[in-house]
Amino acid sequence: MKPEKAVIGATNRGSKPSLTPLTRKSSLSAYFTYCGLACALLATVLYFSSAHRVLAQSSESQGVRDVILVHGAWADGSNWSKVIPLLEARGLKVTAVQLPLTSLADDAATLKRAFALEDGPFLLVGHSYGGSVITEAGNDPKVAGLVYVAAFAPGKGESTLDQIKANPTPVGAELRPDASGFFKLSDKGIVEDFAPDLPEAAQKVLIATQDPIAGAALGVPISTPAWRNKPSWFVIAGDDRMISPKLEEAEAQKMKAKSITISSSHVVMLSHPVEVADFIERAAHESHMD
Repeated sequence: MKPEKAVIGATNRGSKPSLTPLTRKSSLSAYFTYCGLACALLATVLYFSSAHRVLAQSSESQGVRDVILVHGAWADGSNWSKVIPLLEARGLKVTAVQLPLTSLADDAATLKRAFALEDGPFLLVGHSYGGSVITEAGNDPKVAGLVYVAAFAPGKGESTLDQIKANPTPVGAELRPDASGFFKLSDKGIVEDFAPDLPEAAQKVLIATQDPIAGAALGVPISTPAWRNKPSWFVIAGDDRMISPKLEEAEAQKMKAKSITISSSHVVMLSHPVEVADFIERAAHESHMD
């Protein structure tokens, strides 16, 4: 019996142990668990990557959400009072600057200080002489687009005064200079030329609050017009007696701006605030940064 045991012992030592059914089941379970975790991790990565792309595309499709409004001569930021709540109700963040109207350099510097307070890209909107200011100051990298509202838009080496002289309007006779070289509009100029389509009460407010402009501010030529490098939009006031509607049309064509014409006086944002707000919102939606 002893030799038989020795043979059996030798045979057991020379062979590989076989897996029991229980061991094979545990190994397969661990393998499928590992595969499941890997697939779940991959799905999570793909989900968040896709969500990021969707959010980025959505953000881009919405355009810019910040707007800076720039008033013109014989006015202040309150000239945008009817447009501001309409834009804010649509989710846009609005800033209306207060220009000193002392010189083009001072006005551009005031506007650039507002630029510095913006966290991201924004749309720049200028009315009247404010169009000259955004033309001079609007080359900032954060400016996504320019909207001209019944505005001047001089070219390189051209001044606001150059455009006024080349395109005279009836208001010229109603300018009143003071001893310091600042100009105001007569009451008649406000009522008949500046805002003839506003109610009498609104005209009286404009007469009382008009801010005179330094004549020198109108005579400074533009250095590098921003509209040459920025997408532009233009609201043409068809009944404007301050800036020739033909000049506004020519400016819009020159800068290849998307434009609308509204049968309105010079203060189109006060007489037709809904149409102006709609157009500004459209420009904001279409604007994007490269």
